Amino acid sequence: MSMNNLAFLGRDMAVDLGTANTLVYVRGRGIVLNEPSVVALNTSTAKIVAVGIEAKQMIGRTPSNITAVRPLKDGVIADFEITERMLRYFIQKIHRRRHFAKPRVVVAVPSGITSVEHRAVKEAGYQAGARRVSIVEEPMAAAIGAGLPVHDPTGNMVVDIGGGTTEVAVISMGGIVTSQSIRVGGDEMDQAIGTSVKKEHSLMVGERTAEELKFAIGSAYPIDGEELHAEVRGRDLVSGLPRTVVLSAADIRQAIEEPVASIIDAVRTTLDKCPPELSGDIMDRGIAVTGGGALLRGLEDRLRHETGMPIHLAENALDSVAVGSGTCVENYDRLNQVLVPERQR
Repeated sequence: MSMNNLAFLGRDMAVDLGTANTLVYVRGRGIVLNEPSVVALNTSTAKIVAVGIEAKQMIGRTPSNITAVRPLKDGVIADFEITERMLRYFIQKIHRRRHFAKPRVVVAVPSGITSVEHRAVKEAGYQAGARRVSIVEEPMAAAIGAGLPVHDPTGNMVVDIGGGTTEVAVISMGGIVTSQSIRVGGDEMDQAIGTSVKKEHSLMVGERTAEELKFAIGSAYPIDGEELHAEVRGRDLVSGLPRTVVLSAADIRQAIEEPVASIIDAVRTTLDKCPPELSGDIMDRGIAVTGGGALLRGLEDRLRHETGMPIHLAENALDSVAVGSGTCVENYDRLNQVLVPERQR
């Protein structure tokens, strides 16, 4: 195969434009980019200082003329211009050649978004240089990525816990039968941890520290055996000086109880709205959990305990949405039915 043919193959791409991370899947090549959805801007010159991993390290550590922005909030575009610049940066990073032909792009979006938000996503894709932008709903993409047989006439239930949103959906025959999208996810847990440390220990911690705490000792269900502990450093609210406190897994579990409870409520509500035939299928097949939030310790046990259903953790929990959207790109024609139809202008 000559270089030209290869270039022709590798143009179409799928983008999982997430609140926490953006993943790009290129046709024939798989996932080629996975970086935090963060952009560092110099406010005096309006130039981009850094994007992705470098920019994430700057959160909460920048001088006054540089700000680290997360352009997506709760799974939707909060800052249009920056999102578009970030997308363009990522697309150009993959296509080293400047004159690349315009790709077809599939973008995954939360299922509960409004038509205005829908248009904003498409517009950002076109501005970033796409020839055609198609949209697939996140729970659908997550289900395909997790390997569920979405085209069969059986009920498949997927819970996708992302940074900004949690999507719960029942899928059958290549479509979403009932779904619930709540704007609670990993970010909400980080905030809850920050608030709790501030209230209980009068210590201010940054959002990155809160996230690290969650990774280190966060859990949704008591874990047998040894309870984990972690040191956390921050600024004492009383003295204003830096200070260290030691937190236990139980403290963190209590802190994130509210967001975790909202996620479980969403699962229950969706089960409640599910047609009885499909409920029977879900009893047999269980619920697939994907997204970064699926990695929270004890979440499976907690869901099993609360719903009584078998719970399966997707193997590629962090990138199942990108893999699912990528599958849509690989089999454009067969999967056209799962893409959201073009809305009338």
